[in-house]
Amino acid sequence: MAEESAWFKSSYSNDTGGACVEIAKCANHVGIRDSKDRTGPALVVPTAAWSSFVDLARSSHVDFGPYPA
Repeated sequence: MAEESAWFKSSYSNDTGGACVEIAKCANHVGIRDSKDRTGPALVVPTAAWSSFVDLARSSHVDFGPYPA
């Protein structure tokens, strides 16, 4: 996937076991993983798909609604 040094934690993550997401930008894709389980699986998406997701999440046109329990 990516060198360990390529991963960085989201600025929205916290150190108290909450939302802990790490991202690794690679040549043609982006890796997404749980920072609490670095040896676990990572989601891999094309760079263009990740950019579209980030743009949509930043827009005010999306309501992610309540998170399931």
